[in-house]
Formats: sequence, C-alpha cells, structure tokens
Amino acid sequence: MFFLSQLEHRLRLPPHLLNLPLEDSIKGQLQSIFLDKVIAKLGLCVSIYDIKSINGGFVLPVEGAPTYTVVFRMIMFRPYVGEVIAAKLKDSNSKGLQLSLGFFDDVYVPFYALPVPSHSEPGDNPKQVKWVWRFNDEDYPIDEESEIRFRVTRVDYPPIPLEQEEGSKPFAPMLVTGSLDSDGLGPIAWWV
Repeated sequence: MFFLSQLEHRLRLPPHLLNLPLEDSIKGQLQSIFLDKVIAKLGLCVSIYDIKSINGGFVLPVEGAPTYTVVFRMIMFRPYVGEVIAAKLKDSNSKGLQLSLGFFDDVYVPFYALPVPSHSEPGDNPKQVKWVWRFNDEDYPIDEESEIRFRVTRVDYPPIPLEQEEGSKPFAPMLVTGSLDSDGLGPIAWWV
C-alpha cells in the first residue's frame, strides 16, 4: 500500500528561504510542491522520507535565485491489485459504492462487484441508495457506520481533461476500483 520512491527534481529556491539551513528550506519547498499530489504510475505523495543529495546552487540568468538538483525519497500511497484494504462508506448510489480511506476518497466499488445477490433500496437521501446483500434469506445492509473490507481490482491514472463540464465532479488523478464479491469482504460486522 505504501512504497518508497526515489525522485529527482530541479528546484528553484526563493531568496527569502536562504537564511534557513539549506536542507530544511529545500525539504519545505519539496513538500509544498509534491504532498497530496498524484504522480502517474507512482501514486499519491504522502511524505518526504529523506534527501539523498543536493547539487548545484547556480543562479541562472534573469532568475535571481539559486537552482538545485535534488534527489530525494518519498513515501507514496499506491495500492496493488489483490490487496485487501479497510475503508469507510462515503457515498452509495445506483452505480455502486464510493469508499474513503480518510486521506484518499477515490475508491469505487461498482454494483457488479458487490456480493451476489445484492439489490438496492431507497436511502434517506433521494440521490443515495442503500445496497443490501441477501444471503440465506437474511438481509445484510452496507451502511455508513461499517468498516468495509474490499479487494483492489484495478488502479487507474486517467489523463487530465483539457475541459470539464460545469457541475461535473472534480477530476481524480488516481482511481482505485475494488470488489466486495468474496468471502471476508464487505462490512466487517458481517463476518464477526
């Protein structure tokens, strides 16, 4: 789920940060650039782990600030296919479920990946539905209070759209698709 990735970045250090220790000011700038951002094929940047090397410090013409080449390691969130993760229900509609890990909300379980047989019932909110698994003549609902285990089936990095329609949901640079259709998956309360 979490990986250590090594990156190299050319960084222009603003002059007002030159009075701080070099490594601290560079680490602060790297954090402002990378934290909570998704890098395609690497995942979501969670934290700067360490700085391996700092080279340069050249002031380029017309810049007025030193530019460094920094090699650093970063902790990345990148779930792998087949991994089982626990999450909370964020939204439920006719297309399936949206789950949240607390720091990452773009986890989707499509209706066809829910336990079979599942059906939807009207929810409290007209835009939401409540999904219910029917097993041995008993109903097992998926509700907001439950912690839900899901298996990762796909991790996608969609291309950045040039234009977005007004009123559409925000662009998600990393999408995790999951499944609940297996023993031990779904709300933990089903299995204890």
